Amino acid sequence: MSEVRTRFAPSPTGYLHVGGARTAIFNWLFARHHKGKFILRIEDTDQERSTDESTNAILEGMSWLGMDWDEGPFFQAKRVDIYNDHVERLLNEGKAFYCTCSPEELESKRQKALSEGKKPKYDGKCRGNTKKPDVPAAVRFLSPNEGFTVVDDLVKGRVVVENAELDDLVIRRSDGWPTYNFCVVIDDATMKMTHVIRGDDHLNNTPRQIQMYEAFGYPVPKFGHVPMILGPDKTRLSKRHGATSVMAYREMGYLPEALFNYLVRLGWSHGDQEIFSRDQLIEAFDLENVGKSAGVFNPEKLLWLNAHYIKESDNRKLDSLVAPFLEAKGFDISKGPDIEKVVVTLKERAKTVLEMADFAEFYYREDLIYDESAAAKFLKPESSSILEALVARLQGISDAEFNHDGIEKVFRDITEEKGLKLKDIAQPVRVALTGSIISPGIFEVIEVLGKGRSLKRLQKAIDFVSHKA
Repeated sequence: MSEVRTRFAPSPTGYLHVGGARTAIFNWLFARHHKGKFILRIEDTDQERSTDESTNAILEGMSWLGMDWDEGPFFQAKRVDIYNDHVERLLNEGKAFYCTCSPEELESKRQKALSEGKKPKYDGKCRGNTKKPDVPAAVRFLSPNEGFTVVDDLVKGRVVVENAELDDLVIRRSDGWPTYNFCVVIDDATMKMTHVIRGDDHLNNTPRQIQMYEAFGYPVPKFGHVPMILGPDKTRLSKRHGATSVMAYREMGYLPEALFNYLVRLGWSHGDQEIFSRDQLIEAFDLENVGKSAGVFNPEKLLWLNAHYIKESDNRKLDSLVAPFLEAKGFDISKGPDIEKVVVTLKERAKTVLEMADFAEFYYREDLIYDESAAAKFLKPESSSILEALVARLQGISDAEFNHDGIEKVFRDITEEKGLKLKDIAQPVRVALTGSIISPGIFEVIEVLGKGRSLKRLQKAIDFVSHKA
């Protein structure tokens, strides 16, 4: 088998959609599995809607997901001369013709065919016009009227289309711009693509494209059309279902490994395995196990997977991700506890990096705000003696003893002396130090906050209680 060559060819008219990202991932994994090449092409012939901003957003999204490309990005807008050379070749060989039918004339014929219950296809009026006319004219591909075109699809199976069902496709508009279906064929042929893996919304285009490959004598690549992604209500995934932009997931605190893993499994299976390393995916990926039916996007499952990857992540990597979220909230982390130690206390409970940053706020607040109900329940006059005893004991232990075990011993000693249970001390202290009744383990919190910050917050709570009394 010759070297496998796949491609991802987005149109730069918006962000990188999760559906497009999954198509890119399938192509990338297929190329990497076969030790082939993955090519990036930007299909920007729609000059009115294509923007540099969208191109950059697509490249950023792919890079964030960890997909590199071996060639490109190539831009169709810079390849117009190549397309025009191929248009002229077809005209010279009698395989294309000029069409001077006006849009109004074509629409009238379309409506007439529909009213007669016929397929609204081009009627072939201008067939045979290979001499360039004096008026602006489109160029149409001369599609065969007889026989069949067969697509042996690697996902869908064999698809057979009667050529009589296909009309003479416009390959260059009257304004001189080549059309999408034509550019795709020329690009895939001249870039020597061996496999075209794309969404099944392109399947209807494939027979037309195969005819053009054959007209030029180019090898026809193998096609694999993957089902689209649906929302939980089984309609096409859109903004009403939540975020559809890859980079929106980064902004919400998802890890690229989690989204990558999730999108691969959305339509591809490998036994019952759900969680894969990148190397495992490259080793296992094939098109045989891509399902024929649409995948349903499940936000809860993605969230579960993200929580798993957070738990498994290196602490230093996490602190570099959490820091920008905290800084965006207005916190100067250089004036607070060591962020890596903060992350260690939170990674087991957070489902996203953003959630971790939310949990971490109390560590960095200069003026801690107490939850009203928590303060009313636990910062009461009888709490003062507990907080004061804790302040005295913590002041008395050395820096070397100011660790989890040393702090725990202080709490044990106080419970024994006062005849209390640990929870009787822990909750007032938790509210005093975090403002809430929910937090990581109280010994970890004190250790991470450090002696100075812990004592300052405990004293503030004592003052708060005395003012309430």
